Amino acid sequence: MAMGVYKFLSFLWVSVALVLIEALVGLESVRVKSSMVMNPPPLGICASAVTNHGYKCEEIDVTTEDGYILSVQRIPVGRGGGGGGGGGRKRQPVLLQHGVLVDGMTWLLNPPEQSLALILADNGYDVWIANTRGTYFSRRHISLDPDKPEFWDWTWDEIASRDLPAVIAFIFQQTSQKIHYVGHSLGTLIALASFSEGKQLDKVKSAALLSPIAYLSHMTTALGVVAAKVFAGEITIVFGLAEFNPKGEDVTIFLKSLCSDPKLDCYDLMSALTGKNCCLNASTVDLFYETSLNPPQLRTWFIWLKVTVRDGVLAKYDYGNPAFNMEHYGQRMPPIYNISNIPRNFPLFMSYGGQDALSDPKDVASLLDDLKLHDEGKLSVQYIKDYAHADFIMGVTAKDVVYDKIISFFQRNQ
Repeated sequence: MAMGVYKFLSFLWVSVALVLIEALVGLESVRVKSSMVMNPPPLGICASAVTNHGYKCEEIDVTTEDGYILSVQRIPVGRGGGGGGGGGRKRQPVLLQHGVLVDGMTWLLNPPEQSLALILADNGYDVWIANTRGTYFSRRHISLDPDKPEFWDWTWDEIASRDLPAVIAFIFQQTSQKIHYVGHSLGTLIALASFSEGKQLDKVKSAALLSPIAYLSHMTTALGVVAAKVFAGEITIVFGLAEFNPKGEDVTIFLKSLCSDPKLDCYDLMSALTGKNCCLNASTVDLFYETSLNPPQLRTWFIWLKVTVRDGVLAKYDYGNPAFNMEHYGQRMPPIYNISNIPRNFPLFMSYGGQDALSDPKDVASLLDDLKLHDEGKLSVQYIKDYAHADFIMGVTAKDVVYDKIISFFQRNQ
């Protein structure tokens, strides 16, 4: 009974957090367009962002062992069927894993010559795009209803332990080849967690991690500000669970006071979320707001924050009671992911930015310290002083600054 109450409260406070962010987006003080209301492509990612540019694209469903149906897109060849892979040589599969609050569309927001997914396809790679559970195209289950709390009873641990293995295993089964991996933001976290436990390494050749995140102690993003104010205990004090009205006056007053904080610029939501990006195209940002922003993923985000900000460690989900943790893990406290356990000879490429409000350079330094014994020739690190979080996936200069280096990294680790 107690466990059921705890799960209900957990779901409730995350739902409240979601409403707060959505309300923040709707405030008149926020400088965004009407496209801020998410309007995902009705025909799917392939039809809306790939085949219309002359590329082949397949829509694929992958089912996890706990029944979640994940949407995956495959771009098997370059534009018009080109892009290398001739002479009987198989095209090397690459998996792209998106970050938090977004989905696989984030790899396809720019024109083909600036979008990593299509650049890789044109350079001879077999490109696969993942969409984690709870995102717009992966809001399905073999038996659970996404409109019910039971569907959302998971954390980022399940993305690392269920979603990632299911997609990688499917690609390996279809291609009989190890994959190269590219993760951004949350996509780096789940890879680091999985690799630290020795998982997936038999099916992965190398990993390129953009805006790598394992720790969040120094982040300055507005989401951190909101998260600090909407944990379960604070919600009961500020609003009262029984009478909470997400569209009521109390929420409006709260959000306006939040926007009065000089550290939070509500007039520039993208910067407030990700840092001062240097190199974004305005039309791409509008498209991002319309098609890629996934507020329901806030549940994952806030649980992640609870561990890494409040507890200062990277650990599995804390069930809030030693008895519940003992039931799930065989110990009173949740196990910690030890990044230093990643094999020293596993090829890693990390690229991070000096203006990133999520993947702060100080936190990246802590991550790199965990990897200080990594083989020198197997760890490549790139620091880009003027890049923030979104520049790595939407920046108009990312092809020359980052993506070409990723391709060179993959070529060295074929």
